[in-house]
Formats: sequence, C-alpha cells, structure tokens
Amino acid sequence: MGMKKISVVLNTYNAELHLERVLNSVAGFDEVVVCDMESTDSTVEIARRCGCRVVTFPKGEHKICEPARDFAIHSASNDWVLVVDADELVPDTLRDYLYDRISSGAFDGALAVPRINLFMGEEFEERSDYQIRFFRKDRTTWPATIHSHPIIDGRIEKIPKRRSLSLIHLDNPTISERLSKLNRYTDYDMERRCGKKYGSCKMLFRPLWFFFRSLFLRGGIRHGRKGIVQAYMDSIYQMILMAKITERRLEQDGRDR
Repeated sequence: MGMKKISVVLNTYNAELHLERVLNSVAGFDEVVVCDMESTDSTVEIARRCGCRVVTFPKGEHKICEPARDFAIHSASNDWVLVVDADELVPDTLRDYLYDRISSGAFDGALAVPRINLFMGEEFEERSDYQIRFFRKDRTTWPATIHSHPIIDGRIEKIPKRRSLSLIHLDNPTISERLSKLNRYTDYDMERRCGKKYGSCKMLFRPLWFFFRSLFLRGGIRHGRKGIVQAYMDSIYQMILMAKITERRLEQDGRDR
C-alpha cells in the first residue's frame, strides 16, 4: 500500500494579503487546491505562481465563503483533505502529525485542529479555538451558512493543544475593522437564531457573563488592557445580537396585530 496523500484546500476572495506566505507554509503537501470566488486582486495570480490548482466558484451575491466550502473540498484529488483559510499558517510539525496519523491506516475519522488567534497584534494562545479541518472528503459535507462546521460521518478527535500543532491565524484587524465585522456577523448570526427569545434578565446578564468569561476564565486578564478590550468586544457582540433579534421580533409582533 502506497503512502496516503493529503490535499490542502483554500477558499479565497481577494485574499492576496497573506496568501503567498500561507501557500509557502503548505508547500510540503501532495496537492494545494485554491477555490476562488472570482477575486479582483492578484489572488489567482499568486496561487498559480505557487503551483496550486485553481478552481472557480461563482461569487454571485455571496458575501461569505461557506457556500463554496463543499464544492472546494470535493474538488480535491486526494481522499484526505486539510482545509486552511487564506490567513492561516500550517507549521511543518502539524503537517508531519497529520501524515503520521493516517500512515498506519488505523485512523479513519476527522481531526479538530487548534488555532491560535491574534488580538491587537498579540497571540492570545489561551484563547485558541478548535476548527474541524482534517477529514476524508467522501465522509464530509459543509453547510452553506456562516461559521458552520463540517458534518462528518465518523468520529472527531482533537489534536493536542500545542503551539507546534496549531494553525496560526494571521488575521489582525483593527478595532474599527472588528466593529464592522461585528455588525456583519451579528446580521448573519441573527438569521440562525431569530427563533430565540431574550427576556430582560438574559439581556442584562448574558453580556456580563461573556465579559467575565473572557477576562477571567479564558485568561484575558493576563494580557492587561488588550484582554480587557477583548472582553468588552465579546460582551458587545452578545448585546448587539440580542438587540437585533429583539428588534426583529417586535417588528414581527407589530405586523401580526
């Protein structure tokens, strides 16, 4: 039996900022597929220069990458797929770990990969999250909704949370950019959660809980002022989301009268 192969899949739209650095970090895999949503910058040129196979998913009215995720992973030539965003680095140690896991033939599930995020230019390692990014393509479907997770036919395991085995998320938006994203993401989140009801107690205490969790339980306090800002951002996100859902419900109730 020959060595099992892995395809890396990236979804892109105007992703030139970090792309070459990201593609250099995945050069050791068997195949790199860039699924582009009709970029207008140099994304496709960079991908082809780095030797990637480029496929196109029509952008249309889409404002998020998730509608193209399923098409992208099933465009890969190999059975095993690692999904990487265009602003995430893959350490060599993580690559070697993935090949080791599939080499014996005993592993046949999916892996949730730890990811280290930046906030105000600093790595918040204790706030690293898990992303389900490594799986067999024939056992995976990816819903088209924002921040959705792949649906896996099989067991999902977590890679140990170590920096050497983590994706490094290069995205480091300014506070102004984060607020713009907050507004956009709460709009998308509202569509998913519009059936929920938030009473006065939840609207009062839910943001406070997220502030406390971010600052103390998730270690934000160790980052001083940056940690405090992060905690407020987490709290504000919840408040804005609940306000938008409440506003819509009140509008609907008014129309039903």
